[in-house]
Amino acid sequence: MDFTLPAELTAYLDELDSFIDAQIRPLEEADDNIRFFDHRREWARTDFDNQGLPREEWEALLREAKRRADAAGHLRFTLPREYGGKNGSQFWMAVIREHFAKRGLGLHNDLQNEHSIVGNFPHVQMLTRHGTKAQQDDLIPGLCDGSRRISFGLTEPDHGSDATWMETRAVPETRDGVAGWRIDGEKMWATGMHVASHCAVFARTTGEPGSGKGIGCFLVPLPTPGLTIGEYLWTFNMPTDHPRIHIENCWVPDSAVLGAPDNGLAVAQCFVNQNRIRQAAASLLLLPIALLLERYAC
Repeated sequence: MDFTLPAELTAYLDELDSFIDAQIRPLEEADDNIRFFDHRREWARTDFDNQGLPREEWEALLREAKRRADAAGHLRFTLPREYGGKNGSQFWMAVIREHFAKRGLGLHNDLQNEHSIVGNFPHVQMLTRHGTKAQQDDLIPGLCDGSRRISFGLTEPDHGSDATWMETRAVPETRDGVAGWRIDGEKMWATGMHVASHCAVFARTTGEPGSGKGIGCFLVPLPTPGLTIGEYLWTFNMPTDHPRIHIENCWVPDSAVLGAPDNGLAVAQCFVNQNRIRQAAASLLLLPIALLLERYAC
């Protein structure tokens, strides 16, 4: 296998470096924003009097960095061209994230909260592969410009890496003449719920525990009665935006189902396929794995 990087890719890395030096580094150094990255970062980022959530000024800084990256044509790199992207591949993204890691901690890329000037858009991939036209038209533009956000409700208190054993259930139920689903269960680490417009809740619809089939994905608008945040889970690396979610008698119409109601695990894998390799690449040199994932991507 040839590990020589394409000339077009190395040229793009140079372009990204120039953009960071011209627009992101000055923003990082202005108004003592460096406090979010030096020894003061945990306290600067965390509102300890508000459940340990990210401070508004920290999230505002991240939004401004993304706005500048979007204006320069970098933020949506992985998205289809119809959504303002460049159809960037997993291989290119792995190289970009590893390159960013070499630059050290900074506003250009922050692994703690999935922030990057070359963004992750796993929910867009979920929608383009599995969503209806109505779901795509409703959600994708907002996911691209930041006005919409979908939290990811897969992990449960008693079931982590093997989602096929989830205990959250969804059963068909018609209310007021509208066909839909009642959802009951618990979720953990549903990142971003404090600013999310929807939560993608995964629940067993049919089949036996341990089976990959019979799991559905439900795009639950926030707020929806029956879905509540129990607590934000404090971690060793504050701030936190990862809550425990309680779901009881939560009803959504059929239009909230993303993909087939028994094929939600494939929907979840679209998310994981895009996110996890990029997280790893920010920590390790994984170009051979990136090449394999690009070949066998969902």
